[in-house]
Amino acid sequence: MTLITSKRHRGAHDAGPSGWFVAPALVFFVIFAVVPLVGVIALSLASWNGIGAITWAGFANWAKVLVDPVTGNALVVTAKIMVFSYIVQAPISILLGAFVAGKQRYRALLAVFYFIPLLLSSAAVAIAFKALLDPNFGLGAGLGIPALAQDWLGNPDLVLFVVIFVIAWQFVPFHTLIYQGAVRQIPASMYEAARLDGAGTIAQFFHITLPQLKYTIITSSTLMVVGSLTYFDLIFILTAGGPGYSTRLLPLHMYLTGFRSNDMGAAAALGVILVVIGLLLALMLQRLGGKDRSANQTEGA
Repeated sequence: MTLITSKRHRGAHDAGPSGWFVAPALVFFVIFAVVPLVGVIALSLASWNGIGAITWAGFANWAKVLVDPVTGNALVVTAKIMVFSYIVQAPISILLGAFVAGKQRYRALLAVFYFIPLLLSSAAVAIAFKALLDPNFGLGAGLGIPALAQDWLGNPDLVLFVVIFVIAWQFVPFHTLIYQGAVRQIPASMYEAARLDGAGTIAQFFHITLPQLKYTIITSSTLMVVGSLTYFDLIFILTAGGPGYSTRLLPLHMYLTGFRSNDMGAAAALGVILVVIGLLLALMLQRLGGKDRSANQTEGA
């Protein structure tokens, strides 16, 4: 009994100092996350044009934002980009990640080309595609192909699909890298046993690779879905929210409300809505991982 008590006391004593390692991260989180969020919430209840005095407005900003049809349209555009970009990115990233995880030398070379977009900023990508898609001086006009010389960014029926394509082109390599690392952690013995049982490549992919990537898929999906709320810079340079309100998603609407309409209170209310949506989406996706978050992808192997 004395020995057990001594071990418990020593364990509690050893665990105590580890809390100090959390303190710096907690301080930074409070300073750079909690305090600004509280400030944004307070500003959403005030009236400010960005220059003059800040005056109390109560819930007037919220009432104006919530009944504004432009806000509703921005939410719809954000949801469309979120859903369609995920539908495009997720399967391509999983397939490419499983492919480049192979041991063949040519796959390593292809992986280098796949990851080139990771070296470019969103602003550079947007500028490049805007030049390539120009109907008068872009790629289609230069090659003399009428089908490519359309007004891709000026047509409301096409622009959303172009934006989703550009987003996928830039961010699929990032998620491919995540899946590549996850696939390489799957024990080779599982594939060897499957081959001995007569399972082919497709059967191995659906019965071994995908189930073992469960937690990686959840992590990647969280980054894709929540990340779709941060595509401000790419869309701002590529389309500026146009034509009309076709690509004016919520972050861009928040920026234009604050810095072009000089209505910082309404912009702050939109910012709070954006934070709430991001938190809810992240929590819902994380709950898909189950209660045991410490489980790894080799569970049950």
